[in-house]
Amino acid sequence: MALPELHLVTGAFGYTGKYIAARLLAQGQRVRTLTNSPQRANPFGDQVPAQPFHFDDFAQLVDALRGVTVFYNTYWVRFNHPLFQHSLAVDNTLKLIAAAKQAGVERFVHVSITNPSEDSPLEYFAGKAKLEHALIASGLSYAILRPTVVFGDEDILINNIAWTLRHLPVFGVFGDGTYRLQPIFVEDLAQLAVAQGATRENRIIDAIGPETFTYRELVQTLGSIIGARRPIIGVPPWFGYAIGSLISRMQGDVFITRPEIDGLMQGLLCTASPPAGTTKLTTWADAHANTLGVKYANELARRKNRHVAYEKL
Repeated sequence: MALPELHLVTGAFGYTGKYIAARLLAQGQRVRTLTNSPQRANPFGDQVPAQPFHFDDFAQLVDALRGVTVFYNTYWVRFNHPLFQHSLAVDNTLKLIAAAKQAGVERFVHVSITNPSEDSPLEYFAGKAKLEHALIASGLSYAILRPTVVFGDEDILINNIAWTLRHLPVFGVFGDGTYRLQPIFVEDLAQLAVAQGATRENRIIDAIGPETFTYRELVQTLGSIIGARRPIIGVPPWFGYAIGSLISRMQGDVFITRPEIDGLMQGLLCTASPPAGTTKLTTWADAHANTLGVKYANELARRKNRHVAYEKL
């Protein structure tokens, strides 16, 4: 009897990668992961063996991909930091694409971002565009998924908006707050990724959810759901960043960055595409109203402690 296909998911002990791996296992597939945190608590036990990325040894990286049918890439960094950089994440992802090609991987499912552009002054969006172009040029069969904000039980952004509403007497939105977002549920993103792994047609999909909010509407909606309605005021972006920096110092984290504010205000987290997910943020938030934002979600703590599983809401 033939073995099931082997699927490789980067970061299967983290956030989006964990949901992709779980969905593949539920289908009876074999799953392997490459991770920067091989010692992190493994929610799948011996069902998902883990190896380090071996970015410094290309031959070993290729060996880790031999026999893999579908590669799901969630590897990235959210912001520049002394511990990690966008430029290094781009270089490392280029190695993953080249290694997948050399190892004979049949399908490469890549998580990108909405509205990437190599001409963008924002390194996040420019880097994602460079990787999309490299993947397309590689000759690999590919699916490129472009999510905006991803929400779920291990969420950071939505949770920390709710945390701010719970802890501050007012909430400041950058400028007028009319720029829009289309959040997608992490389970919907995982379902989309696995579905695309089962085909071989080259696709680029805006992975957006069924609801569109202005930023101001998003904050108002979350405040209403969790019972923390606050006055919402428009503030200059520099002032909002200063308050975010204060929260960062208090929490030992990076609450928000200037490029994230710029990307948000430029409307880069919204597209005209039809929804790819079906789960409404409002429905999910209502089900988590008692826990959403009660604890601060610390991104740096996750990256520094590579043994503990990501904490759920």
